[in-house]
Amino acid sequence: MHFGGLNHIQNLCHGDIHGQYLDLLKLFEKGGFPPHSTYLFLGDYVDRGKQSLETICLLLAYKVKYPDKIFLLRGNHEDAKINRVYGFYDECKRRFNVRLWKTFCDSFNCLPMAAVIDEKILCMHGGLSPELNSLDQIREIKRPTEIPDYGLLCDLLWSDPDPKIQGWGESDRGVSVTFGADKLAEFLDQHELDLVVEDGYEFFANRRLVTLFSAPNYCGEFDNAGALLSIDENLFCSFEILKPYDFMSTPGSSNALKTAPKKKPAKFDASSIDRLSKFNSGSKGEI
Repeated sequence: MHFGGLNHIQNLCHGDIHGQYLDLLKLFEKGGFPPHSTYLFLGDYVDRGKQSLETICLLLAYKVKYPDKIFLLRGNHEDAKINRVYGFYDECKRRFNVRLWKTFCDSFNCLPMAAVIDEKILCMHGGLSPELNSLDQIREIKRPTEIPDYGLLCDLLWSDPDPKIQGWGESDRGVSVTFGADKLAEFLDQHELDLVVEDGYEFFANRRLVTLFSAPNYCGEFDNAGALLSIDENLFCSFEILKPYDFMSTPGSSNALKTAPKKKPAKFDASSIDRLSKFNSGSKGEI
């Protein structure tokens, strides 16, 4: 792969970070700091962890310096209603002031909801929606915007796959919906997509959907591993398992999934990542 004067650029998808700043640094050490690798993050940068401010500031700084190497999607915690309760508000107020929290919430309202890699891999924090009939519906979402309590925009950040159902179901979380493998297959076939990546490392529907969670030892309370999704020029997807402690010495997982062969190489750059919604009421600028 050749782009930007660099060779062999690694493309990596990240799930939740949740304020685990030191783990974010280790992730960059493992995958390569920008601009040597290209990253797509699926949201949930703040809340629960102790260093949400450092986490989101570093990611935004990289986005400013290397706009074609860092892509930031919105998670359900990039919402004032949620991060007011789960830690980010309190961190901003304790360390700085409430005005800073409001400024970050304004910036979160500008983040895109979904991305398509090389026209074949759909990425978002949540999942599908019964209201989603065309990707153009996501493209028509105007930013900045707040997250409603129901509907398409809510589902893109909150819905979950459920292997026990067919069709659509109610979510145990009390918000959005769940969807079965039949709805996933129907959506992928209709839009000629191969894979959905959402926000951890779990397959669904014969490996046509994978979830990612990239925060090992979550909140210092759970002995969980995290995962990164690596995508090469042939859209071959492999995983790096991040163990809770010394995960930097952990070799990559042998688990991998292969999407159908493609003619065009996969690059996380401005030409291959479609960020699916317009910024500032239809202007050409996108994040």
